[in-house]
Amino acid sequence: MRHLSRRLFLHESLLAAGAATVGTSHVLSAAEPDKQSKSPNEKLSVAVIGVRSRGGQHAQAFDSRDDCVVTYICDVDTAIGEKVAERFKSQPKFVQDLRRIFDDKSVDIVSIATPNHWHALAAIWAMQAGKDVYVEKPLSHNISEGRRMVQVARKYNRICQGGTQYRSAGANRAAAQYIREGKLGQIKLAHVCTYRSRSSIGPAGEYSPPPTVDYNLWAGPAPMEMPVRRKSFHYDWHWFWDWGGGELANNSVHPVDAMRLMTGLQGLGRGVLSYGGRVGLDDCGETPSVQVTIHDFGPTTVVQEVRNLKTAAPKRGSSLIVGTEGYLSGGTVYDPDGKVVQKLSGPGEDHFANFVKAVRSRRREDLNADIEEGHISTAVIHVGNISQRLGKPASAKEIQQALEALKVNENVVETFAEIRQHLADNGVDIEKTPLTLGPWLAIDSDRERFVKNKAANAFLTRDYRKPFVVPPANAI
Repeated sequence: MRHLSRRLFLHESLLAAGAATVGTSHVLSAAEPDKQSKSPNEKLSVAVIGVRSRGGQHAQAFDSRDDCVVTYICDVDTAIGEKVAERFKSQPKFVQDLRRIFDDKSVDIVSIATPNHWHALAAIWAMQAGKDVYVEKPLSHNISEGRRMVQVARKYNRICQGGTQYRSAGANRAAAQYIREGKLGQIKLAHVCTYRSRSSIGPAGEYSPPPTVDYNLWAGPAPMEMPVRRKSFHYDWHWFWDWGGGELANNSVHPVDAMRLMTGLQGLGRGVLSYGGRVGLDDCGETPSVQVTIHDFGPTTVVQEVRNLKTAAPKRGSSLIVGTEGYLSGGTVYDPDGKVVQKLSGPGEDHFANFVKAVRSRRREDLNADIEEGHISTAVIHVGNISQRLGKPASAKEIQQALEALKVNENVVETFAEIRQHLADNGVDIEKTPLTLGPWLAIDSDRERFVKNKAANAFLTRDYRKPFVVPPANAI
């Protein structure tokens, strides 16, 4: 296959393609029999936790089904939760403390759309209390707690679906079948992009949480920062490491998960490096506004690219998969010379409907996005962010040399050239405002740890604020 530059990919296909399509009083003993599925005529009782934005959509999705009824709305902000609860004819109870839901044995399903730092513990407590769980992306705030979610789901025989709905898209599933049949040859490169413009969140200040928020419950497992630095309390936590994971965790997890579905890549790869920085925004945020992570999966190089500054590329994530027999982008297969071979399509499935089907059947094999797949895709995000957080300011020459020294696809060097141009177009001179270059981190994928790197392994978990503690493996 002739050398096909990243610029050719982006301008001939990628740019033309959009994104595919604290404790609970009752803990179910592992010895207890699994709760039997209800008859088709009996409605499943659903509780939704965190309803300011995406969670409201969760509630609507379940409420629209004839076989489900929304019985609880939970949010730490009474002003938001009470308003959402009023929308539903089923008159769900509003509660501020999620633990009240877990105590109610009549609840069958818990759907979680809280801030990232609550995802794992809320899901674990719900499953220990005998509930099946739908949990938003990213599934965890760190790698260890993601693995704990998988262990709990298996121990208590729970159905747990990750909110990575790209796995249910027909085109993505058709692409996975196409690649699985070997028609694209050996996969050499998978490049996923998340280009979404963001505005400055403003300088650091001294703010109080909204008076309608129970801040202790909002923080849960994470630190309670006082005073709060960010002006926008309810969304801008995404850009701080204590609660979010930047755009990589917020949105790149979607194309990463879809890419893993299509390519069949397993585990966390052999190593990772990240470079980027919070540039061009001049605010108090911590996570990068531009970031590139490079993952070594043996013959396959995986590149994640995030841009939050103005760019001509798609605002949502798109993927590019390159094989020895051609390449795939946006559901279209091209030969090595860029000629269209086939447009892929197939039957899709509503992601919530897929989850309910599995809840009824009690077969996790029916899930399109089982918790373990979601955990691995999220962990791929985390290892990139860990390299970024361990990085140091570096000159353009130092970054260039580090990339050239990697034994991976040449795409990574081309990407850096375009990142430099992208930043220059936004008035960012990386000689004057250097990016951060993270170290290359070798990974023991089977153990989900870094190889002989104490500093990196320290990021695999966190110190939890009691009583909101994610249990260690020996306590599950």
